[in-house]
Amino acid sequence: MSLLNQTVGEVVKEWTQKNPDKEAYVYPEHGIRKTYREFDQETDELAKAFIGMGIKKGEHVAIWSDNKPQWLLSQFATGKMGAVLVTVNTNYQANELEYLLKQSDATTLIVDEGFKGTSYIDIIRSICPELNDKEDGFVTSQRLPKLKRIILMTDKQEAGIYKWSEFLAHADGITDDELKKRQQSMTADDVINIQYTSGTTGFPKGVMLTHHNIVNNGKIIGDFMKLTNEDRVCIPVPFFHCFGCVLGNLAAVTHGATMVIVEQFDPLRVLQAVQDEKCTALHGVPTMFISELNHPDFKKYDTSSLRTGIMAGSTCPIEVMKRVISDMGAHEITICYGQTECSPVITQTQTDDPIEKRVSTVGKPHPYVEVKIIDPMTGEEVPVGEPGELCTRGYHVMKGYYNNEEATREAIDEKGWLRTGDIAVMDEDGYIDITGRIKDVIIRGGENIYPREVEEFLYTHPAVLDVQIVGVPDEKYGEEVMAWIIPKKGAAIDEESIRSFCKGQISHLKIPRFIHFVEEYPMTASGKIQKFKLREMSVEEVVSR
Repeated sequence: MSLLNQTVGEVVKEWTQKNPDKEAYVYPEHGIRKTYREFDQETDELAKAFIGMGIKKGEHVAIWSDNKPQWLLSQFATGKMGAVLVTVNTNYQANELEYLLKQSDATTLIVDEGFKGTSYIDIIRSICPELNDKEDGFVTSQRLPKLKRIILMTDKQEAGIYKWSEFLAHADGITDDELKKRQQSMTADDVINIQYTSGTTGFPKGVMLTHHNIVNNGKIIGDFMKLTNEDRVCIPVPFFHCFGCVLGNLAAVTHGATMVIVEQFDPLRVLQAVQDEKCTALHGVPTMFISELNHPDFKKYDTSSLRTGIMAGSTCPIEVMKRVISDMGAHEITICYGQTECSPVITQTQTDDPIEKRVSTVGKPHPYVEVKIIDPMTGEEVPVGEPGELCTRGYHVMKGYYNNEEATREAIDEKGWLRTGDIAVMDEDGYIDITGRIKDVIIRGGENIYPREVEEFLYTHPAVLDVQIVGVPDEKYGEEVMAWIIPKKGAAIDEESIRSFCKGQISHLKIPRFIHFVEEYPMTASGKIQKFKLREMSVEEVVSR
């Protein structure tokens, strides 16, 4: 097998020629079913609409919604006309959205009306009040000077924002030849996607991924699952993550398989989709599988069509893996490990790996992927069986962080090795186990939460003198957020006032579930805060509550 040299659009065209009448995607909740021929036509029309709006090759288009059909089509339409899709976390609030739009230089924002009770329109108007005085859809914003246009995924009338039908109408003036010319100007090494992630600094960084990165990663992921055009992949994980748009959508499309899409995760909707659509593969983070398996109605659903799937996003509990195999029937379920900077998968278990390896490791490196485990202090490789920092090199490593050369240099050395910040052990058979993290990342239900980002925000509270954020173990989500706060002298402050301060400004999952007020932190002799002691104290504090 050799690496593909295709753009996202070329992958769709190839499978449309091979498989025109095969279902490309299904939305069971809405009764939407589209063949590869229809999928190709829809994404061509959408690509023309982007061109007709004046969006040039390389221009940045942000998208903010759950797994709507418009999100799916935009992923592949931008892949056909050369815009760069900037994915926005559905949980973002005003502060986070403004930062992303500024840092990414996004000229266009595609947005749904809202998500889980949060009005996206209200948030956009709060950071871009000029919209209220606009009659057309061209944006001029003081706080977001690069933003030119906002497109709503529905036909609701909103001042200063294009309705979806108005957006689609821009395709009318663009010919097939103009679209073809744009496509011919693209190469597989062009950046197609920017996904935001945070590092130890806590400030989100835009990971630039190319067609070559994500097309090949999706293809190899599907190869490891033994996907064919007869498979039907249930995708309830969010598209804004690489899990949804690469492990889900691209793994399916690079094999001509059918995407069975659940807009928002709900255990019964997932089980219903698997049963009704005879899904052969199911994706999810461990908490999703736990919710499905432990639902009181689980046994009412027939999941016998399942063969494979992916559990990833955070540490996969061995007992949960065993139940997915025995109770759901997904005998060839795989585990993936990686990070956004790696498109994202570095290692994966295979369907025919021994059961012990499939439930207790994250598998072996993908083809064309190099891995080494080093002593993080010396940079020297450690012996087999010894823990160290996992580093990786290959086609899958990002092009870099957008507008952040310093962070790119810190992440990738001059020989192309990317340091993951994760502690790993490789056994004598080449299987890898991830045992910890150098970075202080909190993983809550598959979502990465970076303490520094939450700390920086809480520092803006007028009564907070100092704050430290740590993760504490949680049965349901894996980890929860705990804040240790030193208040300013004489300040009136309590847990509820801290949470109220956070609401509407940072994602709900970043808002500390546990808050403890102290006068000082455990310190080293040199004056450094001993965060590991805070973690130990956090566990004791939570257990005693």
